[in-house]
Amino acid sequence: MTAPTEHDSATATRILAAARELVLKRGVKGLTVAEIAEKAHVGKGTAYLYWGTKHDLLFGLFARDFLAVLDDGIDALSADHEQCRPHRLCPQLVRDSLDRPFVQALQTGDADLLGVLTQQPRSTELLDLAGPAALMYTVLPVWRRYRLVRTDWPLDDQAYALQALMTGFLSNVTRPQTPRSITVSEPYTVISTAVTALLGPEEADPAEVRATAEEGMQLLREKRAAVIALITANQENKES
Repeated sequence: MTAPTEHDSATATRILAAARELVLKRGVKGLTVAEIAEKAHVGKGTAYLYWGTKHDLLFGLFARDFLAVLDDGIDALSADHEQCRPHRLCPQLVRDSLDRPFVQALQTGDADLLGVLTQQPRSTELLDLAGPAALMYTVLPVWRRYRLVRTDWPLDDQAYALQALMTGFLSNVTRPQTPRSITVSEPYTVISTAVTALLGPEEADPAEVRATAEEGMQLLREKRAAVIALITANQENKES
């Protein structure tokens, strides 16, 4: 797969790794490019060879978590076409998103970790492009076309309901538990069952499942290319 331009540089990769460690440890607030550069054992000017501002660097860092979720989805569908079924794909996307701290932080608006970057237009664009809810909305028409979900209600209504279900699960899993919280031992099994209850039985034959997986992979590749375009646009603007 095509990598973002700065991935061609071991130095830039080291800077990103240092930034990731520092952000996860202390958050974005007060963090400087100089601190990131020192952690990466490079000069501050070296970091500015790749990113025009601290926000550009951090946006590139966050976007890579979204790329990782897309890559995981492509790999899963490639390895097993059955993974495209709603009751399997939805829990996987929730799990993959929770495994990527910056996807989770943008999804939940975690200002403690990300600071003002949660409200930046680029962050919103990234979430709208490749966040869990956006991916569900993208694949839903494919599921409808190949008889993997019910089609007796409007697409937008169905997408709204699915988004509410998915964001509700994300919220339940990430928020602090209280003595009155309801918990289950197998939350992803519950997600799977809830998705089927909401979207209806999966009636696709093997050929339709295969077609769904192939179209799904193509859609995820297009999403991936769009995320890379967001990252590389910052570099092109810097160089122009």
